[in-house]
Amino acid sequence: MTMSANNPLPPNLAEGLKVLRAKWGWIVALGVVFLIAGFIAVGSAVAATASAVMIIGIMMIMGGAAEIVAAFSVKGWGKFAVWMLLGLLYVGAGFIAIMNPFAAATILTLMLGAALVAGGVLRIFLAFSMKSAGKPWGWVVVSGLVTLLLGVMIIAQWPASSFFVLGIFLGIDLIFIGSGWVTMGLALKNRPAA
Repeated sequence: MTMSANNPLPPNLAEGLKVLRAKWGWIVALGVVFLIAGFIAVGSAVAATASAVMIIGIMMIMGGAAEIVAAFSVKGWGKFAVWMLLGLLYVGAGFIAIMNPFAAATILTLMLGAALVAGGVLRIFLAFSMKSAGKPWGWVVVSGLVTLLLGVMIIAQWPASSFFVLGIFLGIDLIFIGSGWVTMGLALKNRPAA
């Protein structure tokens, strides 16, 4: 397979890194934007929670619309009805999330807490099965206990935790994403030219 003159992709990894190295400042700037957004989200967790739920609502509406459109390409009334019903449910749930983000946040936070509890229990169970197989298991237990504890804390404070948990998680995620971009940009800057 040959590259055409119109294809801007570099022919190998070294060339790709050279192209990225020239843009390291933009990559760091993107990381800084994510970091700022993350600290703002953590600082105003209630507003960030509402924003996160509204974004989820918009994505649900878009997914539901796609399912409705896909329903018209399905053969058979039964399958058509199922796809159409699922699409309509997604669209309806999306509108509910947008119109009343804190009610939706209450449900999402409870589901998140339950998922963390289940994930923590499963990790602990996995760790002990790893121990019997003679594999390193200590950090898996610690990870499972932290996840389980976090889930229990969210559920114990529910429904009050619904106002800030999703916003804090969003902020922490943005901070980690920003840190990753900044680190990548600085690593590209300090990489010796090939």
